[in-house]
Amino acid sequence: MGKPKVISLFSGAGGMDYGFEAAGFKTTVAVEFEHDCCNTLRQNGAAGTVIERSIYDVPSEEVLEAGGLKRGEAELLIGGPPCQPFSKSGYWSRGDSLRLDDPRADTLAAYMRVVEQTLPRVFVLENVAGLAFSGKDEGLVLLLDHIKRINQRTKSNYQPWFQVLNAASYGVPQLRERFFLVASREGAPFKFPAPTHAAPAKEPELLGAVLPAFRTAWDAIGNVPPSNDEDLSVKGKWGPLLPAIPEGQNYLFHTDRGGGMPLFGWRRRYWNFLLKLAKNRPAWTIQAQPGPAVGPFHWENRRLSIRELCRIQTFPDRVQVTGGRTAAQRQVGNAVPSLLTEVLGRAIRTQLLDLGSVRGGLKLLPPDCSPAPPPEPVQPVPREYRKLVGEHEAHPGTGKGYGAKARMETAA
Repeated sequence: MGKPKVISLFSGAGGMDYGFEAAGFKTTVAVEFEHDCCNTLRQNGAAGTVIERSIYDVPSEEVLEAGGLKRGEAELLIGGPPCQPFSKSGYWSRGDSLRLDDPRADTLAAYMRVVEQTLPRVFVLENVAGLAFSGKDEGLVLLLDHIKRINQRTKSNYQPWFQVLNAASYGVPQLRERFFLVASREGAPFKFPAPTHAAPAKEPELLGAVLPAFRTAWDAIGNVPPSNDEDLSVKGKWGPLLPAIPEGQNYLFHTDRGGGMPLFGWRRRYWNFLLKLAKNRPAWTIQAQPGPAVGPFHWENRRLSIRELCRIQTFPDRVQVTGGRTAAQRQVGNAVPSLLTEVLGRAIRTQLLDLGSVRGGLKLLPPDCSPAPPPEPVQPVPREYRKLVGEHEAHPGTGKGYGAKARMETAA
């Protein structure tokens, strides 16, 4: 018997696919419209066939034919429809307005259309954690309604199980929360895997087992030398200030509530502004489209190389991301950490597909390289920034900042 077959939608650079591959699956067909992503998928053999078009322009019959499948034959359909309206930023910026009105929310319906027309044994939908925000769950309600109607029309019995998972809790060296929905055509229940890692305990446990500590940035990239083929210097107005920020901190260090100089107002900047990795902690969430001052940055006061980004996202080391720096970072930053889907894939095999477990330990789990070396020394604040020293107004609270006021004035 060959490997269980997968249909992959909104495949991106293949983050989900590499994880399910490590769990013993095989992507037979992938649908992705971004050219650089398709080149990456082809170069790394992430799929048998790559369809380089928008999902809206690809009939499900073509998807099945390209994968050598008939309706109902695919063991698994996977995908992460891009849904910016349901991201955390969308949650706050749109207030109480219906985010389903945003045309980018149509990706959910497109995904479910392929589910109905291909009828996989199991489907996995990944998305931003905001999809399940309490009181802001229009997207989740839409998905559940789609599933109910698919069951009625096709006589299937997809039962959805969903949860927001923090990738670091499963050995990924990155703090990254994502929403996952898993459904079996036969209606079988699914239990999401229990966390395997946790933040180091401040107090020793007297009773019970203690989970291993989160994998860290040092575990992921401590042995990766800087790339000679990339310019990793930090550009822009604020680059020279980065060495004056300690590992694991951001611009908040240089406020009246931090330990440095009062150069900025408390919470007046975005969280990733001058954010730096700490060797002994997981990385912060990798960004897809960072500006010149947007981290996380390396503790050596430089940008992360593409190889380092791939390591933090737990891509297999064989994977090469095609395209220039901007295109490559967008692909990697938008991806799902591959180790997280390897963990899910193993659980789906045993719980929903009766395929048996995969031998051996997790293939994409970074090795434990603790203890990490001590933090790099913090440099003095350059003279050109000391003119900013003084009293700075703190952010007044959610919905009361400069941006919110400007939006209210425009609306008025």
